[in-house]
Amino acid sequence: MMKHISILPLYDATLTSIDSSQQLFSRINDFMKYQGKPSFYNVEIVGLEKETKLNNGLYRIYTDRTIKEVSKTDVIVIPLLCGDFPKAISKNERYIHWIKSQYHNNAEIVCLCVGSFFLASTGLLKDKKCAVHWAAKNEFKTMFPDIKVVDDTIITDERGIYTCGGGFSYLNLLLYIIEKHLGREISVLASKMFEIDIERKSQNPYVIFMGQKQHGDEVVLKAQEFIENNPTATFTVNQICDKFTVGRRTFERRFKNNTNNSIVEYIQRVKVEFAKKHLEKGRKTVNEIIYEAGYNDIDAFRKVFKKYTDLSLIDYRKKFCR
Repeated sequence: MMKHISILPLYDATLTSIDSSQQLFSRINDFMKYQGKPSFYNVEIVGLEKETKLNNGLYRIYTDRTIKEVSKTDVIVIPLLCGDFPKAISKNERYIHWIKSQYHNNAEIVCLCVGSFFLASTGLLKDKKCAVHWAAKNEFKTMFPDIKVVDDTIITDERGIYTCGGGFSYLNLLLYIIEKHLGREISVLASKMFEIDIERKSQNPYVIFMGQKQHGDEVVLKAQEFIENNPTATFTVNQICDKFTVGRRTFERRFKNNTNNSIVEYIQRVKVEFAKKHLEKGRKTVNEIIYEAGYNDIDAFRKVFKKYTDLSLIDYRKKFCR
């Protein structure tokens, strides 16, 4: 049975995410044809009007049909958004009723990367997990505190809604959807034809840690800055609390609530970022970097590093050092 795909040309969406979705799903029909099978996807650009401007008018995209002309669809693709997310949400409000009605009529929603800001505004992510690009995580959690953000995996799949975190990882999400619809063989074929790494599962190797600082707690902010400015220093939680004249138990709770990390986790993440930068330069040995980061226990730091990057120090150097 053919599935109808509705790709939405949202205002402030990226042309690449719209075009890539259209190309990938359409090419699946060619693969099916080569195997002597009927087409599986009917792919359309479905918008508010017949023409939509993207990137402040830099591009124009013409729709196949408007949402008023589509009473039933099987899959809705929400593309990446760029720029000011609250502004983009406001510009695209007229899509919301149609999206919600289609979802309640059993349409699947495939949300690409930071298109999740718009999807969250519809209310459909309530009580669901959502993957968000690591660089947008803090802003997303500030705007939508009731949605559970997942940052240890690229893709979420929950009750017919799919999200992904991380730039062009939306290609992995599209392969994931194709595999759900048509099986592993077709998905692998698409990954080979488009040269997409089908086994990519995590954002962690690509994350640059940026502590949440939009919280208004001056003492917590000073503690964050102190930790970040001293990545090679060795100090305990008690020493930090003494420095800022605060009680440990209360301050640990304030720090966790405001930064989404414990004090120990924050220190670890700052030291991991320090190590990553030196591994990328490739001038020092792994052990030299570990000692310089303030660790005497090499095995302990190796475990901490892998916890936050999903890679060993050597594998990280191989991946990112020229």
